[in-house]
Amino acid sequence: MANVFKNAVSASVGTSAVDVYTAGSGVTATVIGATVANRHSSSITVDATITDSSASVTPFIVKEAPIGTGSSLVLIGGDQKVVLETGDKLTITSNTASSADVIVSVLEST
Repeated sequence: MANVFKNAVSASVGTSAVDVYTAGSGVTATVIGATVANRHSSSITVDATITDSSASVTPFIVKEAPIGTGSSLVLIGGDQKVVLETGDKLTITSNTASSADVIVSVLEST
């Protein structure tokens, strides 16, 4: 079983949902960090969801979480980890166009 650390980055996420990371075929991924930074000149709110493809559900990690000007929000990190199986994905949406930068760090196992 091979283990590889990877980053997934999305810049200028806006009001359309962006799949920031999707676990590929034959991959189990442990999300070890996920941060959303506000790049806009005023406060924004973000939604973050995980789609569990095997269960066909998409629960929120956070909903309408506020991020102040010049600030960021750590969605996943520290003691919290999230496991994604093949086809599962992490999706981010902002309430403001082109306002959020997202960095996700994962450990992929194949």
